Amino acid sequence: MDYRVVFAALEKVCEDNISIWCADSDLPYGSVAKRLDTCMRQIQEHGRALEPVVASFTTVYHHYDFDAQTPGNGYRTLVKVLLSCLLHIIHKGRYIASNYNSAFFRADHNASELEAYCQALCQLRALHYLAQRLINNNDYGELYSKQDGELSRQFVQEYSSMHKACFYGRCLGFQFSPALRPFLQTVVISMISYGETYGKHQSGLGMAALSLLTSGKYVIDPELRGAEFERITQNLDLQFWKTFWNLTESGLLTGFSRIVSNPVKVNFTLTLPPETLRLPLASDPSLSATVSPPIAHWGPGPVHIRLISYDIREGQDSEELLSLSRTDPPPIPASQLPWVQKQPCSPWLIIHFHGGGFVSQTSRSHENYLRNWSKELGVPVLSVDYSLSPEAPFPRALEECFYAYCWALNNCHLLGSTAERVCLAGDSAGGNLCITVSMKAMSCGIRVPDGIMAAYPATLLTTDASPSRLLTLIDPLLPLSVLTKCLNAYAGVETQTIQPALRSNSLSALGRDTAMLLSDLTQGASNWIQSFLDPSRSSGHTRSLPSPQRSSQSNETQKPSANTCTSSCGERVDYPQGFEPLRSECLAFVRQTSSPVTRNPFVSPLLAPSSLLRGLPPVCIVASALDALLDDSVMFAKKLRDMGQPVSLTVVEDLPHGFLSLSQVTKETEVAAETCVAQIRQIFEQERPMCFLRKRPKLEETYQSLNPSG
Repeated sequence: MDYRVVFAALEKVCEDNISIWCADSDLPYGSVAKRLDTCMRQIQEHGRALEPVVASFTTVYHHYDFDAQTPGNGYRTLVKVLLSCLLHIIHKGRYIASNYNSAFFRADHNASELEAYCQALCQLRALHYLAQRLINNNDYGELYSKQDGELSRQFVQEYSSMHKACFYGRCLGFQFSPALRPFLQTVVISMISYGETYGKHQSGLGMAALSLLTSGKYVIDPELRGAEFERITQNLDLQFWKTFWNLTESGLLTGFSRIVSNPVKVNFTLTLPPETLRLPLASDPSLSATVSPPIAHWGPGPVHIRLISYDIREGQDSEELLSLSRTDPPPIPASQLPWVQKQPCSPWLIIHFHGGGFVSQTSRSHENYLRNWSKELGVPVLSVDYSLSPEAPFPRALEECFYAYCWALNNCHLLGSTAERVCLAGDSAGGNLCITVSMKAMSCGIRVPDGIMAAYPATLLTTDASPSRLLTLIDPLLPLSVLTKCLNAYAGVETQTIQPALRSNSLSALGRDTAMLLSDLTQGASNWIQSFLDPSRSSGHTRSLPSPQRSSQSNETQKPSANTCTSSCGERVDYPQGFEPLRSECLAFVRQTSSPVTRNPFVSPLLAPSSLLRGLPPVCIVASALDALLDDSVMFAKKLRDMGQPVSLTVVEDLPHGFLSLSQVTKETEVAAETCVAQIRQIFEQERPMCFLRKRPKLEETYQSLNPSG
């Protein structure tokens, strides 16, 4: 997309509309005509200021790509998001200019739409100025300002005070694929409604009901929706996010997921006892290494895993494996089902670590795509339910994932695999664990996996500024205030005592949930209908969405100058003379990741020395161009490539962070999920080095000698 064509079209649309609304006419729109004229003039001013900024980015942003065949980095993304916003404005402006004389023209609605995008454009202009500071202060080709803590602090402080509600109202998800926008609206409205009942000691199912049926006011009032979502993302504590994200673990949602995903013959959970393991050394299989069970924070404890397999394979119905099951009732062995034909062991094995920001979810909420993997690749999948933060901060999750990996190598015959090829796969936090588990395997001298498929991994668990992380100001799925809560929890900074949600399967609990659900359905439906019959009920709330004029006035009274923002620490961000971004009426508190734990190489592998990364297996990274963690993937891939390590990077377009869990929502997410499957298949089918082929028989014999039960 040629940016010059877009800016030329924007200028023409603005001129056309200004000539209409500023001219003396008998148009019956009153003050709305003045709003449209003012809005178009502001859009025109923003466009003229932004065109040279975009021009400067387009001349250099290719230097920050992974390679010429993989265009993708935060600077490109910021330009892409801005052009997407401008295209929406152009489309709306053309509609207004062509239909303002129509009897069905809704002047107030169209003015509100245009004002919302004008506010979004103002904030995007501020982000581009911040990105200019990054590109001027960072080293050539570097996307992170790891040496400039001042820039990172200013980025956090700007996020805390800048207005964000416009991105969650009428403009919600404008940067993503159009097919995803209804889903994003559902998520945002559900989160707001859930926030209204949070802390009222209702059951999980009852609270979830409100998120769907007491939402009429947020459907018909986008400004209220944006203001409430901004309030929630800036102020609610980590426990809210853990509880909300864990709704994906509810029986209703997981049951629906199982219906629409591929059925599998093996799907049960196992508990590994905390026993010491012995594994052969990769360099000399006649020697062995000892792997202790996880001990961090509270001593030795079991590790929970889930086994998923499309076919029943040899070993999966063994008494030894079923004795580890924690499924109630225990799974029925295949030997008791004569109509089921067992398949031989697969030569492949996937070991999976789920995402969730290190603080939420389990393998259960990721089953939809794991089932598809098992069928499409014909491979057993072992997913690890590691302990979550802040109750179990680093290194507990890493210890448990590493222990499960070692146990799987020793006991692959129970999992329906010979483990000739082992692939570690994970998304987001799970992608981080795939990399760090492999680093730990190298450090211990044991076999490393044959490859890693990491989807949008977090490789730098700090608040260091990067152009893609500026997207946390507009991203409804990964705001900076939420991201930092997760990072600090994993680092052990937010260690307040949090009681885990109780899971009760009793009939009485089901009865209470059912009664509460019926009550919520009735009340919610009534409220929803009333909100449409009487719009004043939904508009009686104080809106925090500022108009450009009011925001400008308030900024002048709160700030010492029109182009300077002063934080509570006295630091300043200078904007061009006459420009100031809109400020929020509800400031966020964002705690920077100041703990030294976040710079531990096993927490932030992007900061790991070459000695800890050299020898990693092939790493296949699948990232999204619109993900706030895009630069994590680009910089880590470049670091591995520059070391001579095998690595590939694929950047998909128009999708948010977490697209794997949305693989059944749209065609675009389905294609992106298929890209991940293709990367895993490539790892399994890659040509094995001759030196590894020579060692393989001896390794297998050694595993058997170290584990006679196998």
